[in-house]
Amino acid sequence: MKAIIPVAGIGSRLRPHTHTQPKSLVPVAGTPILGHIIDRLVAVGIQDFVFVVGYLGEKVERYVRRCYPQLRAEFVVQEPREGIGHALWLARESFRHEQEPILIQLGDTIVDVDLQKIIEGPGTVLAVKEVKTPSSFGVVEIGVNGRVTKAVEKPRIPKSNFALVGLYRIENPAWLASALERIIEDERRTHNEFYLTDALMLMIEQGAEMTTWSVESWFDCGRKDTLLEANARLLNRPAFLQASEEHNFPNTVIIPPVSIARDCHISNSIIGPNVAIGERTIIQDTILRNSIIGAYSELRTAVMHNCIVGSDASFRGLNHSLNIGDNTEIDYTATAD
Repeated sequence: MKAIIPVAGIGSRLRPHTHTQPKSLVPVAGTPILGHIIDRLVAVGIQDFVFVVGYLGEKVERYVRRCYPQLRAEFVVQEPREGIGHALWLARESFRHEQEPILIQLGDTIVDVDLQKIIEGPGTVLAVKEVKTPSSFGVVEIGVNGRVTKAVEKPRIPKSNFALVGLYRIENPAWLASALERIIEDERRTHNEFYLTDALMLMIEQGAEMTTWSVESWFDCGRKDTLLEANARLLNRPAFLQASEEHNFPNTVIIPPVSIARDCHISNSIIGPNVAIGERTIIQDTILRNSIIGAYSELRTAVMHNCIVGSDASFRGLNHSLNIGDNTEIDYTATAD
């Protein structure tokens, strides 16, 4: 099976972090979002990937080539960026002639689901989750026979609360390619973009049968709050809870779960719970919880919670909730006259 992963978005809701790196490479629980996605797909036997890149796409390609040299990876550039449907339309020749089903997963979404069962399941399968605000998502309506009867992007008056979570098993890739071509040719836009949802709806109108698969949890990692929530949920797995017991830093209390990368220097601090720290970071005299700290950063004399700190950043001083990007320096230390 081949996996198609659109990762071309700018990630404006995660600024300032996405000024210097693509959203898919923002770290969660010690690994970039895209790394979590690839690891899960590789674990179920997928080796063929197509990445649709755009904003800072060279960094995505460099990351994949360096960390996953064993993959058969193809990169398609989306420019201009006009939605997920447009991204997949640009990549259509990479999957149109596939004899096996394909898997599509959005590159900023971590989905907690049994991928093996979805892959082995019959027909086209759309992963969904019930949500409280369906008008913010693509949603599907389901008939009495369990078949999808309608798919619509961000409906003004939702008739269903089953949101599409960004994971799709497409039984007939050629049919999807044709539907994508049709919505592009007909300028069938929604909110001024081409959506995969509209291509799926066209396939349903043409007689395609689709079913849904409810997922346990799903993290759209495009905002600070959901990124920190995903970080906490992923860290609360047995591997991280056990690894937390192995750390030994001077005069420091580690409260599991945490992820601390190599060559970090931590002293006189309380770290955790739900903290991920990048490599070669220095932390002194600090209380830190529910946060993500980038590599090569420096924190001193701080009380921090619910923070995201980019790589090569420096912070000294007071108690604040922060969201600062790469190559930043903030110093709240008082200076005597």
